[in-house]
Amino acid sequence: MSESPETRSLVSSSSQLNLTDVDGIDDKEFDIPQVDTPPTLESILNETEDEDESFILEDPALLNTDNIDTHSGETSSLASSDSGDRNLKRRKKVSDASSCIHSSVVRRSVLKGVSAQVVSAADRVDAGLPTAVVVSNVIAVGTSHGLALVFDPNQALRLCLGSTAVGAQYGAVSALSINSDCTRLLCGFAKGQITMWDLANGKLLRTITDAHPPGTAILHLKFTDDPTSAICNDSGGSVFELAFKRVMGVRTCESRCLFSGAKGEVCCIEPLLVKSELRDHPITQYALLAMASLTKVLVIGLKPSLKVWLTFPYGRTNPASVPLLSWQFVAVQSAVTPMLAFCRGDAIHFLLVKGGEKGWIHQVKKGEFIINFPFFYPQWINSRTLALLDSAEKLHVVDRHSQEELEIVDIAEVQLVYNSSHFKSLATGGNVSQALALVGEKACYQSVSGYGGQIIYLGTKSVHVITLRTWRERVDYLLKQERFIEVLSLAWSFHEGKAKAVVGLFGDQSKRKGVVADRMAEILLQYADRALKKCPEQGKIQVMEQHFEDMVPIMVDYCLLLERIDLLFGQIYNKLSEMSVAKGVFLECLEPYILNDKLTSITPQVMKDLLIHFQDRDMMENIEACIVHMDITSLDIQQVVHMCWEHCLYDAMIYVYNRGMNDYITPMEKLFQVIGPPLRAGKSLTDEQVIMGNKLLVYISCCLAGRAYPLGNIPEDLVPLVKHQVFEFLIRLHSTEVASEEALYPQIRTLLHFDTREFLNVLALTFEDFRNDKQAVEHQQRIVDILLTVMVENSDFTPSQVGCLFTFLARQLAKPDNTLFVNRMLFDQVLEFLCSPDDESRHAERQQVLLELLQAGGIVQFDENRLITMAEKAAFYQVCEFMYEKKQLYDKIISCYLNDKIRKEEIFNYVHNMLSIPGYSTDEKESVWNKTMEHIKDLVSISPSKAAELLAVHFSTELRSIVDQLEDQHLLFQLLQSLLDSLDGVQVNRELLQLNPDIHEQYIDLLCQYDPHRVTDFLRVSEHYRLEEAIQITKRHKLHEASAYLLEKKGDVHGAFSVLLEILKHKLSLFTDGAREKNEETVQAAESTLEETIALCQRNSHSLNQQQREALWFPLLEAVMSTQKLLKDESSSQAFESLKHLTKQVLNSMTGFIALPSILQRILQDPMYGKGKLGEIQTLILGMLDTFNYEQTLLETTTNLLNHDLHWSLCNLRGTVSRGLNPKQEHCSVCLQQYKRRQEGTEEVIVFSCGHIYHSQCLQSKDCGVQTEGQTRWTCYKCNSSNKGGRHRDLGSEVNKGRNTSLAQIKVTSAYYSASRDSDSRKPAEVALEPQQIQAFDQLRRLYRGPSRLAILTELSRNRSSDKHGLLHPGSVANSVFQNENFQLRLSPPPVIED
Repeated sequence: MSESPETRSLVSSSSQLNLTDVDGIDDKEFDIPQVDTPPTLESILNETEDEDESFILEDPALLNTDNIDTHSGETSSLASSDSGDRNLKRRKKVSDASSCIHSSVVRRSVLKGVSAQVVSAADRVDAGLPTAVVVSNVIAVGTSHGLALVFDPNQALRLCLGSTAVGAQYGAVSALSINSDCTRLLCGFAKGQITMWDLANGKLLRTITDAHPPGTAILHLKFTDDPTSAICNDSGGSVFELAFKRVMGVRTCESRCLFSGAKGEVCCIEPLLVKSELRDHPITQYALLAMASLTKVLVIGLKPSLKVWLTFPYGRTNPASVPLLSWQFVAVQSAVTPMLAFCRGDAIHFLLVKGGEKGWIHQVKKGEFIINFPFFYPQWINSRTLALLDSAEKLHVVDRHSQEELEIVDIAEVQLVYNSSHFKSLATGGNVSQALALVGEKACYQSVSGYGGQIIYLGTKSVHVITLRTWRERVDYLLKQERFIEVLSLAWSFHEGKAKAVVGLFGDQSKRKGVVADRMAEILLQYADRALKKCPEQGKIQVMEQHFEDMVPIMVDYCLLLERIDLLFGQIYNKLSEMSVAKGVFLECLEPYILNDKLTSITPQVMKDLLIHFQDRDMMENIEACIVHMDITSLDIQQVVHMCWEHCLYDAMIYVYNRGMNDYITPMEKLFQVIGPPLRAGKSLTDEQVIMGNKLLVYISCCLAGRAYPLGNIPEDLVPLVKHQVFEFLIRLHSTEVASEEALYPQIRTLLHFDTREFLNVLALTFEDFRNDKQAVEHQQRIVDILLTVMVENSDFTPSQVGCLFTFLARQLAKPDNTLFVNRMLFDQVLEFLCSPDDESRHAERQQVLLELLQAGGIVQFDENRLITMAEKAAFYQVCEFMYEKKQLYDKIISCYLNDKIRKEEIFNYVHNMLSIPGYSTDEKESVWNKTMEHIKDLVSISPSKAAELLAVHFSTELRSIVDQLEDQHLLFQLLQSLLDSLDGVQVNRELLQLNPDIHEQYIDLLCQYDPHRVTDFLRVSEHYRLEEAIQITKRHKLHEASAYLLEKKGDVHGAFSVLLEILKHKLSLFTDGAREKNEETVQAAESTLEETIALCQRNSHSLNQQQREALWFPLLEAVMSTQKLLKDESSSQAFESLKHLTKQVLNSMTGFIALPSILQRILQDPMYGKGKLGEIQTLILGMLDTFNYEQTLLETTTNLLNHDLHWSLCNLRGTVSRGLNPKQEHCSVCLQQYKRRQEGTEEVIVFSCGHIYHSQCLQSKDCGVQTEGQTRWTCYKCNSSNKGGRHRDLGSEVNKGRNTSLAQIKVTSAYYSASRDSDSRKPAEVALEPQQIQAFDQLRRLYRGPSRLAILTELSRNRSSDKHGLLHPGSVANSVFQNENFQLRLSPPPVIED
């Protein structure tokens, strides 16, 4: 069979077998780099465990290439496809697997030679099915008929140990073990026997039958590092040490019990095996053995004496889960240390085992790995990678350090062999515990074996091997599937050292990076070929562009990451240039990298193509943005300059001139040529010209500040020269192209006309940087003189521009280190120019300019008195304010605000701040206060609401005089409204209002005039007016509703009723007025007045007797009914129905206050109904009877509720006080002695409901008893001790919320009486409530304070009995408890009394 390059040998590099027969491996075929000195295992293990160091050199174990069938294509990584069961996918704790590409990490292969011969042995020699496997330099497979088949590294059958006859006697092979030098094989059998074989000649050396109790199967059999010692574990859960000896030529075996199954069944053992390279490791002196029972993990030392070093309980786990153990040496902090991985359930724990001082072993918990799938076998592939097999026979490859799942491999087709029959000990009768049998359902300990970075899985008909792929194989695996994006990501993780489970990268970091980078370059070229090959040949151009837009940026990204610009602009660009669409997309993709400064250098040819491409597509702004980020050496300066002039790319032009030719003046000249002519001609600039002018200002500012435009800095050696050149350019008398009509200093003149303020700001910033430069100081003075010459002697500039100049000069002159000189006469000229009273244009602008000039420090240049005079003439009130504030003439500022039409309303804030903010003297505040009082009328006219707020805070004492001063009544109304009835919440001194009720009355008078609808609302809210005066005012203005409210408030209910009744009669008369239409507004007005009248009667009926009530209600009823009588004969049925509705409304309202017989009698006595038939009043009577029935039903329901409530409360109370008490202790809480101090005695004992118990004498000594009505009432001393310093409360008072007194206190007599006392002499106690019951009842009554329930029931019964006698004999209800306005009906149940 041909050799497969993906297979490996079972033989490790440390194998003692002859490997000369193994076919050689072609280094060129596998592209394996030459290594001068191969690394040793010790050097590998000594590497520190670093987060960033993920490259692990594996044990170079190789399988023979013959007879191996690979199934690499059946494995998958998490990043490629979801081959695993989604429900079994583990929960990621640290990182998400999708964030990193891992490719296929492991390769699964079938050992076809071994598999075929195992199947053949079963057919030919009846060897049976495979049951166990172990791998070392050879592979040994045990069978169900007692045979052990041994295969060499070439998968050839080397030995067949045992026979079927022996198998019939011993049972199936249940465990295998090979010693460290591969010379001995131990076989354990299902019936408990153990045999030892010589692997050199196949000779049986020992048959052991008495090493452990008979009738139990061998579950585990492990050689230790000592070839004369082994460990076995049987189905009884016991662990034994086997010591092999040879005395006088006789081979013997001694057994020692290490752990008895009676203490807990052990179902997994794992001795720590040390390779030959680590024989000198300090940990070897202890001969560690890890054992996993059903409840915990133990680590014991066999040497120098038996000792338990570690125990670790699992906690609560699934009883069907399998305990697992696995050792591995790892490198931690430059030391090689054994690590134990153990688990049961859904968590894998990692323990580092270290040798300490004085022969002690320390364990450090390295981490915990929570998974979300049931697994039953972990196996180390190397020190960083584990393979976890789950219950669905899916293999999860996991990185230990990051706990990241790298790949899931489905190995269900292996048909894994399970060891369930051995755990159940079926061969010996099944005499095992139920717990061990349950664990054995998924046990496959003997079907998995690891050696040299390989894992062997034993199936029923085949043997499979799992190995890690090399990094090249993982890359090639993705390349075969043309997953280029993923393969590049994976390769980059190899390059950066962030990949997991890396095999095959050797050497130092730089060498590894070089190897990976070369491979990535090859992949990128293949990717470019694929991009061209997969491009759609037909279709829209947009589809082709999208195809390359998805692929080209990836090439650019990785070339930049690898710093392979030569590859990007060489082979890749040449390939893509073959197609015009690909070339265009490539060039456009470079733009974001250039703008982000990731790509600063481009080959001249590519740059030329880039400019041509952008120019053809009219993407000039993109070209300009790219040019300013490029290295000048990669540009064709002639081509770029020509393009810039042609397309007005001024930023790029400036950049090329500055960086390429160190010319900083030519760009300025070009920009001046753009904006100068239109400004000199007085034309307005276009938007593009304005942008150019702003560029020019920024460019000048950058040059004078030493910064490059638009990015970076000017070289330090050129900074002084550039500044000097720019200054010289600005102060030129004439430009290079002198025109006949050109004025002097064209550059400065142009900049001043373009934007005076910004140009002066540029100069101000420049002057800040040039303080210590003598030449710069001369330039400053020169520029200032030119500015004055240009602007003062020229009338082309506006006042604002001139003001900007002098503000700039004032700021410069105000500096302490000023060296400039300016003639003071110029400032006087500017002042006269700005304050010219003849010029009314731009008044606000001129005032603002002068104010800025003064604030900038220019005030020192003026005579202050002259300045104030001119400002007042020019009506510059803000300037006057500035000067008055400087002179501390604060009262004059008030006039400034009053005269300033724009800022009038700001006077209120100014006055408030002056009178409120500390820092001003008393005289200053007094002057402002007096000035404000003088102009109080003006303030009110400006804003009455703000004036009211100011008066309420600072002038409340002068309120009366201010009100008298105001002659405008409407203005006074607005002021008082803001003060007394404001919706804005103006707060006024209430005491002052009480002293001035006439102000309220004056406001009521004004309110009656200007807003009569709000009078009643104000009267309800306000309390500071006199009733008599208010009544006179409302009567004078004929506001009857307001008068009625005031009369009611006064107590004249009948007077108020008379007023409302007259209003009602007037509105009802509209129904009978034939000249008016009886519309809805008339009905609504009558209903509104009627509701007010009814509300008045209802409010006051409670305080009136029956006769007084009838004097209110019957006239109201008569008024409505009389109107209804007048409309009876009219045809307007709608009005008649409305009046019937009003009559019914009155009757329903008065039934609660007037007895029904009285109402019926009054109706029947009415002439309208007395002569008619009863059917005419049928509706009224039926309505009254319905109301009566409703109220009767409500009364009966309420009575039932009250009775049920009272019965429930009393039952609950009786149960509470009758319940026995359970003391918390058996001793007195005061004297701390037993409550029975003497065997014979009559001492009383008191028990409280809180559980405390006392002797009565002890409690009395603490003053906890109170005499009440001949009885003693007690309080608990302990519960009441929190109220220290307070006297004891009387138990008859209301119980406090803390419940210091018990709700049920029981006073008992000791059960131990004197023997001489005659029991017959005791008389039965009189039946009565005990004190604690009385106390509890009092508490319940107080909780429901109000009319007693007995009074309520009596009243209800009396009313019901009176109702039964007839409707014509009403009882008096004036003294009824229901007439009490504080009466409350408590329908909620009382709180449950606490036990």
